[in-house]
Amino acid sequence: MMKTVEHPRIPLRSAEVWPLSVAAYRALGEAGLIPKNTELLYGFVYTKMSKSPLHSALVRQLIRLLEQATLSDCFISSEQPITCEDSEPEPDVAVVRGRPEDFWHEHPRTAELVIEVCVTSHDYDRSKLRAYASAGVKECWLVLGPEKQIEVHRQPAEGDYVEHTLHGPGGQLNCAALPGFTVDMEALFVK
Repeated sequence: MMKTVEHPRIPLRSAEVWPLSVAAYRALGEAGLIPKNTELLYGFVYTKMSKSPLHSALVRQLIRLLEQATLSDCFISSEQPITCEDSEPEPDVAVVRGRPEDFWHEHPRTAELVIEVCVTSHDYDRSKLRAYASAGVKECWLVLGPEKQIEVHRQPAEGDYVEHTLHGPGGQLNCAALPGFTVDMEALFVK
């Protein structure tokens, strides 16, 4: 007969959660102690959401449009970390100043443009704005898939964006951080 051992219950209020530094997050990840498909936000590890077909299609479409634009001294990155003070988010798309070979030993610490595609993750992706603004990301787009809209956040200052606008459906969106990059909203959200 097997005896069941009852473990003492610890009240939640006595539990302490210690935020991780970026260095600790990386070290634990390299040791296999943090699962893949996570990102560090404000010292805490979050599991990234699975991607719907709409999410993946919008990311592919945005990368294709960026590849067609003239991006001088920049490169396109997808699902790769940007190191912030206490976070290491992995935006769906980022346009980073420099060359890919400039980042063999460190992740980029900022970007000209970050794009997060939101199908069911609106609040989660909005929560990253403070990290991006603190890192000096010049412009951040939240592509709201079901709504066929793009929230644009510009002018980072003191951990927030000063300018917030909403675009679409229809019309064109010009990227202030990347002159010459324009998105036709109708073409982006075509089914």
